[in-house]
Amino acid sequence: MSLQTTTFSAGLGLRRELVAPWQDALNGPANPALPDFVEITPENWMDMGGKYARDLRFFTDRLPVFAHGLSLSIGSPDPLDWSFIDRLKHFFHDHQVQVFSDHLSYCSSDGHLYDLMPIPFSEVAVRRTAERIMQVQDRLGRQLALENVSYYAAPGQELTEIEFLGAVLEQADCQLLLDVNNVWVNSVNHGYDPFDFIAAIPPDRVAYRHIAGHLVQSPDLIIDTHGADVADPVWELFSFTCELLGGAPTVLERDFNIPPFPALLEELSRMRELAVSSETIAQSAT
Repeated sequence: MSLQTTTFSAGLGLRRELVAPWQDALNGPANPALPDFVEITPENWMDMGGKYARDLRFFTDRLPVFAHGLSLSIGSPDPLDWSFIDRLKHFFHDHQVQVFSDHLSYCSSDGHLYDLMPIPFSEVAVRRTAERIMQVQDRLGRQLALENVSYYAAPGQELTEIEFLGAVLEQADCQLLLDVNNVWVNSVNHGYDPFDFIAAIPPDRVAYRHIAGHLVQSPDLIIDTHGADVADPVWELFSFTCELLGGAPTVLERDFNIPPFPALLEELSRMRELAVSSETIAQSAT
């Protein structure tokens, strides 16, 4: 089963709480509100057997599959974990994964850090990160999509976030997982214009997109939680993104405070409506 990555489609991240209701929905009458594809986190499923393996196979046999990893640690000072990367390659083949993304960050340094740490926005970090990305792409035999991450400090900063991101994409010849919520979060926390940021992204690099909710801690501090409904300013930025960059698959992320399945389908429906209307506006303008 294939999914074009140049047109809009709505996906949902597979979480254990969603397995049963999503299975029931797929076993029921056809419903256009259901997700068009599933995004899975390989680390949560790779070595599972029994019921978990059967649950995963249920979805990967029925829907196009995107994989969004947590542990590649592409910007780490540690050596790349080739054993883990080889396991990923086998997993992708086994479940016909169409796109593999991870984070433009790192999560290990002499051990696992259990958080996504920002890579310094520097020329040295660009070159080193791009080299590691190319090595992984060669090993996997596919392009990576790296996600622009939320960050709360920028140690050793020489470049702006968008300059760093663009340089890595160009030097590594990789793709981008554009997280629209992260752009909004960072714009508030670091004082830049999120619309200018989106406008500076090369459209041909965007493999797919994320949208999610966040926590407003204070007027100048937002925490990226994936634990709330998508906020109105993020929907506005998403519409602008669709209008400017065109269609691309988009995943609704929800990791905590997961509501009933029908509530997530309502957010997916809003995503579809905004994407279609924004793309229509863009086409009429040309």
